[in-house]
Amino acid sequence: MKKTSARTNKLLKWYDAHRRDLPWRAGTGVRPDPYHVWLSEIMLQQTVVATVIPYFKNFLNRWPTISDLAAADLDDILAAWAGLGYYARARNLHACAQSVVADYNGAFPQSLDELHALPGIGPYTAAAISAIAFNIPMMPVDGNIERVVARLEAIEAPLPGAKAMISEAAQFLISQERPGDMAQALMDLGASLCAPLRPKCRDCPISEDCTGRKLDIAASLPVKAPKKIRPLRVGTIFWIERDDGAVLLRQRPRTGLLGGMSEFPSTPWIEGEAATSLAAAMPDCPVFHDLESAAQGGAVRHIFTHFALELTPHRVSLSGGFDTEFLLALNYYRWVPPSHFHEAALPSVMKKVASRMLG
Repeated sequence: MKKTSARTNKLLKWYDAHRRDLPWRAGTGVRPDPYHVWLSEIMLQQTVVATVIPYFKNFLNRWPTISDLAAADLDDILAAWAGLGYYARARNLHACAQSVVADYNGAFPQSLDELHALPGIGPYTAAAISAIAFNIPMMPVDGNIERVVARLEAIEAPLPGAKAMISEAAQFLISQERPGDMAQALMDLGASLCAPLRPKCRDCPISEDCTGRKLDIAASLPVKAPKKIRPLRVGTIFWIERDDGAVLLRQRPRTGLLGGMSEFPSTPWIEGEAATSLAAAMPDCPVFHDLESAAQGGAVRHIFTHFALELTPHRVSLSGGFDTEFLLALNYYRWVPPSHFHEAALPSVMKKVASRMLG
């Protein structure tokens, strides 16, 4: 226990001198706002800090409190989230805000079980909120902490199998007095000194306690299982443009990949040979099926977590006499001028398509 206590004190002293200035962090001696902690933790899932900062600031500017976020339109939230990826997080964000307002009068619960029961809050996020927002002795284990602990204890078992072992070892780093600061100290250490490829062991406040450094294997830890090869899916995507320059967008189903986001009509994304007809892309719009389209250069490529995607853009130009009034009955279609694309919930892959077609 003495070793653990000394190690903890070294880390907290280092953190007090070198902590990162992040917009969701409270100042020294100031109680963190649970809304800020929760919002940042959801945004930081699978996303780096530099990317999250402007999104976090924009969300707080538009929805300063959790009550404001709960009352917002989901489509507005999805549009503000566009580009962050993993869009189920945005849908769960809205559902969680509504649950906190409806069930807890707008104040996050402090119980780990109650936090975990909220939409989009898993074990890690519940532990992070408990430690950082409420100063409850917990140790959330994110990627940075996972790397630090694996090196400290020289855990050579490969991920993801080693996660339970690393999490168990991390519990010995909990600070009873400053659990939130301790968790953030480990996060900052992993983000700055204990980097993935070139750890700066000479500058590390706990290098003397690091078994991985002593064995000269720190840079190789944690061991990761070989990455699976992503399958390639393909599709044809259609840029359908009216005489006035407006382009046809449609909303994807609320559930599933890119749920609720906007897209340009496309054929199904499949492995193999892509369909190239408007009939395959828009089976609900037979009036479009006989229109001609022209390919616009090579495929637009995008990487998702579990597959790679190549979309070949085709342009369709509608004449002034073409009647599209029937689309009003299909409320998931709408015409949007490119100058207003920023108001639509276009995910990154669709922004790439727009850039190609407008370039």
